[in-house]
Amino acid sequence: QVQLVESGGGLVQAGGSLRLSCAASGLTFSSHVMGWFRQAPGKEREFLASISWLGSQTYYADSVKGRFTISRDNAKNTVYLQMNSLKPEDTAVYYCAAARSRYLFTTATDTGYWGQGTQVTVSS
Repeated sequence: QVQLVESGGGLVQAGGSLRLSCAASGLTFSSHVMGWFRQAPGKEREFLASISWLGSQTYYADSVKGRFTISRDNAKNTVYLQMNSLKPEDTAVYYCAAARSRYLFTTATDTGYWGQGTQVTVSS
C-alpha cells in the first residue's frame, strides 16, 4: 500500500520560509518521479515542481521558480520543497505526488499517488 505523508506546513509571515517534507512508503521510491502541487480554496490544483528519479532534473511552475526548490533523498524515501520569500498568495494545501514514470510531470493527471496534504498559511 503506497503512502505519501506530508509534513512541515504551518503559519508563516510574508517573506518567511518553510520546508515541506513528504515521506513515501510502499513503493520503489527511486523509480518514481516526485512532485508537489497546491490547492487554494475555490481554485484548481496547481502544479508546482517535479523531480526526476535521481534528482538530476527538476521542473518548476513559473509562479514559484526562483523561490521554491524541490529535492529528494532516496536513502530516506523523502522529497522536500524548500519555500522561500513566501507570499500571502502561496496560502494553500500543499500535496505531494508520485508517478511511476521516467518523465517529469506537470499535471495532476500524469501522477499516480497523492498524499493527504499539509496546510500552508502565509500572513501579510
